[in-house]
Amino acid sequence: MPRVKYIDNDVSLVARMMRAEAVGEGNQGMLYVGNVIVNRLVSNCLDFKDLRTIEDVIYQVQGGNFSFEAVQKGNLFYQRARSSEKRLAKLTLDYWRQHPAKYALWYFNPYAPCPPTWYGQPFTGQFKNHCFYEPAPDTCEGVYTG
Repeated sequence: MPRVKYIDNDVSLVARMMRAEAVGEGNQGMLYVGNVIVNRLVSNCLDFKDLRTIEDVIYQVQGGNFSFEAVQKGNLFYQRARSSEKRLAKLTLDYWRQHPAKYALWYFNPYAPCPPTWYGQPFTGQFKNHCFYEPAPDTCEGVYTG
C-alpha cells in the first residue's frame, strides 16, 4: 500500500520537483526531496495542515511565496518529467524513506554549514548541499506514522 494516494499526474509533478530542487545531488538527493514532499502531505501539522493532495503540497504558498522555490524560479520544474525521475518519484510515493529526510519536513541549501535548527526545528542531517530538519519532539506525530 502506498504512503499516499496518487494519480499519474502526481508522479510527474513530484518527479519534476525532485529534479528542479536536487538534480545536482543525483538520484539520492532527489529521493530525499521526494521524502519531504510526501512527509508534508502525511504530516497534517505545523505549516502543513490540511494539505490533501500532492498538488496542494507542491503549490502551497506560505508568507506570500511558494514553499518550493522551484515553482516560481525554476525553469527545470516546468520541463516534462523524464522516465528515470518518474521511477524515483514513484518510489517515494509508494514506500521509500531514508535518513536524513526520513521524517524531514524542511530542507534548504545554506551555502554554509548547516545550522543546528531551522525556525526552531532540529537538524537531522545533511546530504551534499542540502540540510534536513524534522519537527521538534511532540509537535507532529503524523510525520512519524504516515
